[in-house]
Amino acid sequence: MEAVRRLGSEKPVVIFSKSNCCISHAIKMLLSSFGANPTVYELDQHPKGQEIENALLALGCHPSVPAVFIGKLFVGGSDEVMSLNVQGKLKPLLIKANAIWM
Repeated sequence: MEAVRRLGSEKPVVIFSKSNCCISHAIKMLLSSFGANPTVYELDQHPKGQEIENALLALGCHPSVPAVFIGKLFVGGSDEVMSLNVQGKLKPLLIKANAIWM
């Protein structure tokens, strides 16, 4: 689990994803639409993908992908990211994390 937290804190926006997951793709596109350039770890292509996926499940991310870290904090999955967007809180969070500039 420590490896996931370390990877999640290396950049302003980090997404753990699977290359064939349409919901993960939608979250990547949403964050990119704000001008963020997320670091993406595709678990189905990562050598330690299964280990990372198990750690994400242990963090409470069900399903395991997408899992989003913003500003070194675990935000959650697609439901949490979409909820932040609908509430108008996603953009300020990205600005605070220095993922985008306004």
